[in-house]
Amino acid sequence: MEKGKAMELSTLGLKDRAQWEAKGYQLPQFDRAAVTEATRENPCWIHFGAGNIFRAFQANVMQNILNRGEMETGLIVAEGFDYEIIEKMNRPHDDYSILVTLKADGSVEKTVVGSVVESCILDSENEGEYGRLKEIFCKQSLQMVSFTITEKGYGVFGAEEDFKNGPDRAKTYMGQVAGLLYRRFLAGRKPIAMVSMDNCSHNGDRLLEAMETFAGKWCENGLADRGFLEYVTDRSRVAFPWTMIDKITPRPGQDVLKILEEDGLTGMEPVVTAKNTYAAPFVNAEECEYLVIED
Repeated sequence: MEKGKAMELSTLGLKDRAQWEAKGYQLPQFDRAAVTEATRENPCWIHFGAGNIFRAFQANVMQNILNRGEMETGLIVAEGFDYEIIEKMNRPHDDYSILVTLKADGSVEKTVVGSVVESCILDSENEGEYGRLKEIFCKQSLQMVSFTITEKGYGVFGAEEDFKNGPDRAKTYMGQVAGLLYRRFLAGRKPIAMVSMDNCSHNGDRLLEAMETFAGKWCENGLADRGFLEYVTDRSRVAFPWTMIDKITPRPGQDVLKILEEDGLTGMEPVVTAKNTYAAPFVNAEECEYLVIED
């Protein structure tokens, strides 16, 4: 089969909208430059965990909201386990991704998702990256911090050094998140919803327990203001709702890659990172999905 004209998944490559639409791709229906600028100044939602479920579900939910004109800001994504996802997938493609929805009748639906307008790396040793996250957490506009980091991501095992080093020098995933939450506390005890979207029992409580543990240890060791523990446990200030989520999202498939390449797309090949993450600029998923958030 003859391949079409080369297509690149990037801001520049998407300027020729007609070419993409002719190949059957649904494109963002909002002014992405304006949304990007508004999000940078007044972020509303940041998500930790830049993996396949996020690309297929949460990012697409936000895309639909933006397409309907119901919000003016998009999504910020942060990755704290495998930085290569951000470095090799998000940033080279200007944070665009492609969602290929596998329909029950065997057909596929192709969507260019542009709701993610900034990608960050959770690394307290990187002053630039962590500094940007601290800036985001201090913004009054921030309403929700969500997570898809797998069940084991909420553990505090091995955090003894973090307890001694304090909020700015934490190294564990939960320690660094707690350090960012401490910044929000210092910026005026601003309210926030901390929302685990990992499909594990009592997920909101798991996240609360982790934040409470760090706050308690840092306060006990004189490394944080005593009011931080009160802030973390004050439901009127910091909420940790339970959620239920389901979306079958297999790793990017070779059959889907073939469809994209036959359309003329370049640079779609998956990579396996040093941490053994199988990542690609596209994600394939079944159509069925649900997300229920308490309160």
